[in-house]
Formats: sequence, structure tokens, C-alpha cells
Amino acid sequence: MKKTIYVFSNGELKRKQNTLYFETEKGKKKYIPVENTGEMQIFGEVAINKKLLEFLSQQEIILHFYNHYGYYIGSFYPKEHYNSGEILVRQVEHYLDREKRLDLAKRFVAGAMENEIKVLTYYFNRGGSSLEENINQIITLKNSVESQNGINELMAIEGNSKDLYYRTFNDILKNEDFIFRTRERRPPHSRINALISFGNSLIYTYCLSEIYKTHLDPRIGYLHTSNFRRFSLNLDLAEIFKPILSDRLIFSLVNKGMLQKKHFMNELGGIYLNDNGRKIFVQEMDSKLKTTIRHKALKRNVSYRSLIRMEAYKIEKHILGDKEYNPWIAFW
Repeated sequence: MKKTIYVFSNGELKRKQNTLYFETEKGKKKYIPVENTGEMQIFGEVAINKKLLEFLSQQEIILHFYNHYGYYIGSFYPKEHYNSGEILVRQVEHYLDREKRLDLAKRFVAGAMENEIKVLTYYFNRGGSSLEENINQIITLKNSVESQNGINELMAIEGNSKDLYYRTFNDILKNEDFIFRTRERRPPHSRINALISFGNSLIYTYCLSEIYKTHLDPRIGYLHTSNFRRFSLNLDLAEIFKPILSDRLIFSLVNKGMLQKKHFMNELGGIYLNDNGRKIFVQEMDSKLKTTIRHKALKRNVSYRSLIRMEAYKIEKHILGDKEYNPWIAFW
């Protein structure tokens, strides 16, 4: 599995012979071997040029860019090396066919809700008795997914489930510095909202990078409408993994005291992770992605990062008619 390189410093990224070379504003130099690099997450102000982009495209390395506040702003997505006309036709077919699209969208929503239930049940079994009512309400909503007749109704069910899910965060965290009141995005007005948004952005980019390694076109999603946004399939795929990867990590970082008030900044009417906070978050997320679990079907250990790509392959098989897609559900 190739590495994710995280860049927080300001500087210039260049090609130097057959490797990548990063020089910071302070003159520090670092060589990045391309054979071990799959993607780069760019948080600093980094200068690049056309020659570099050509090299990155040849090496199939994706760049994901974030602004000063940690918001994802876009990706350099090299020309697809695994294009498949048949896959593209089938993807479009499944999007244009109302029943086929709705079927896939239901699977994403049900999978996301099931993983939310798994997360809450994990904390309920460890003494979180106040979580039971919300768990039961989310279960009721999940049971109604199959009866929904359109994407809008499905999104409403998903939104109600998320509302119930987020309301449990205060019971899990029990930290006055991280109080959840309502979901806010741009800008977030609380530390917990800042963490949710940042974590979700990372999951979106990881899913996009793994889709790149398949025959799928990331522009064609099913739950999230394929409109003028650049990518949408990665948003669908991310729904499965956000509760397990991002939310669980948030609970761990806060409850262990690894993220505190000092790791946030107040700017332009919002609250955001500062540089040190983002470094802690991505370091722990990267470690989480490398963690392996026992895969029941394969009967071997696989990393969470591998699970994301395997999920994309399952979608590919579904649209080809080889095997129905069933989302990955945490088993603990």
C-alpha cells in the first residue's frame, strides 16, 4: 500500500530527476520517493508548476488541497489510467434508471446508518445507558429506508438519522469544551463541528483516491446528485466510513485529551483546528487507516484503507451485474 504524504509547511514542490523534492520557505529540503507515494494532502501554501503536474500524472499521484482553515478546496486528479468504456456506460445507466439509482442510494444510506448504530452500541455497552433511546430511533429509521420512493425522501431519512446520531456526541464525550448543539458547516461555531467537518473532508479525499485505482468514474454518484460538482461517488462511499473512521477518531482524540482548546483558532466568525491540531488529527487518522482488522470473507487481515478500495470494487461489480452490492458493516 502506497503512502499518503501530508504537507503542512509553506514552500515549493518540484520534480528533481525521478523523485519529488519539497523545499520549505525556511530552506529545509525533503526528498519524497514517488514509488512509495499514492497521494499528497496539501495544507500549506505550496507552489507547483506544469512540469511537476506532468510528472505526478505519469506516476498516478493525486494532490488534495486545503485552505488556511482546513477546508478541502479541490484535487489534482491525474488522467484516469484505468478507464473503461463499459464501466462508464453502466454507471450512467444506473444513474439514469430511477430504480437502479434508488436501489444503490438506499444501500449507501442503510450502510451508513448501520455503522452509526455500531458506533453508538459500542459506547452503550461501555456504560452509555443514555444512548439507548437514540439507538432505537435510528434503528426505526433504518427499517424505513427500503420503503422510500425517491432520493429526496431518502435524504430526509438520512438527515433525521444524522440529527439523532449527532445528539449523542455530548454523552460520549462528556467534555464542556466540546459541546454539540446543532450541525454547522461554513463556518463551524463550535470545536466539535470543526472536528466533524475536518474529519469528513479527509474521508472524502481518501475515498476519491481509492476510486482512482478502480475503473469507476468518481463524477457519477447515486445518493449525492451528479450535477456541477466535480465528484460525487466519493461522497456516497464516504457515508459508509465516516462513522467508523472519523467519528470514532474524534471520540478517541477528545476523550484521551490529545485535542484540547489550545488546538483551535477563532477567525472570521468561525472556529477551526489550528496547524498543530490538524497535524495531530491527520497523524492519528493515517495510523487508523493503516490499522488492520480480520476480514471474515477473505479470512485474512486487511487495513481500513484497503477496505475503502474493496468497497469501490464491490460497487463496480454491482453495476456490472456480477454481484449485488452490500455495504461493509463494522462487526465489533
